[in-house]
Amino acid sequence: MADIMLILTAPFFLHLLTTGSWVFGHVICKMCHYVSCLSMYASIFLITFMSMDRFLAVAFPFTSQKVRTKPVVRSIVSAIWLLAALMSIPMLFYRDVKNVFGRTLCIPFHGSKNDTSTAKHIIFQYMFETITGFAIPFTIILYCYAFIGLRLRSAKFQTKNKTSRLVIMIIVTFALFWLPYQLVNMIQVSGELFSSGTLRKAAQVARPNATALAFLSSSANPILYVFAGGNFIRSAGVGFMAKLFEGTHSETSSFRKISQVFRQRSHTESVELEKCKEHVEQSKLFTTNQSD
Repeated sequence: MADIMLILTAPFFLHLLTTGSWVFGHVICKMCHYVSCLSMYASIFLITFMSMDRFLAVAFPFTSQKVRTKPVVRSIVSAIWLLAALMSIPMLFYRDVKNVFGRTLCIPFHGSKNDTSTAKHIIFQYMFETITGFAIPFTIILYCYAFIGLRLRSAKFQTKNKTSRLVIMIIVTFALFWLPYQLVNMIQVSGELFSSGTLRKAAQVARPNATALAFLSSSANPILYVFAGGNFIRSAGVGFMAKLFEGTHSETSSFRKISQVFRQRSHTESVELEKCKEHVEQSKLFTTNQSD
């Protein structure tokens, strides 16, 4: 859904690249960039949620099975989209149509050059994007997949090398696509903090390519998260689940204790049933002897 929304804005940006000017007005300018920002946040948050879901499945598989229901998943996904929509609101205020060297462009706008609060708005927007759109999600993703990798390696999978490669690919791919964009944000912030025209210019030149690279992650994510993950689980087969449950200490021990209780109870009932049968047989034998 996030990728489809981003694709819907493509014709407007393609027209801008072709003609060199923005002809769609202020509202479309703001909405196109709002939708792009919404898609960015939704994509990152969904990837983070998938990482947390896999962490839960490996760390607490029984709990995961209980909470992983359609109503719960729908509620979480709806909350993610709502959060992404709220996080994208600053984009509505920081994009506008301006005339630059005789051309009408849809560009970032944080106030006039003479406005003393302009630098504060620039710092706020790009720091906000970096913290909420990269630092926090990437930390969560890194922790979840590091835990998953260690747990699966400790379970002594025969395919642990493949597991390690997959985990590293997911982390590196996320960083590869989004780190340049966030570095450009930090360069821009540094330019404002130190009043450096060189840093401002460097960020302005690098931003289009870094932005394009960031949105290319939408093409790589399905391959890594669906096909690669699915192939690994299929190749591991039944041993995947068996060894996975062996690695879940607290929940597995609880499950084993419950199983032992039921087995002991079943054994006790069987013994009592055998005794009852023997008693019945003895009663019948005694009754027969009395009749004789």
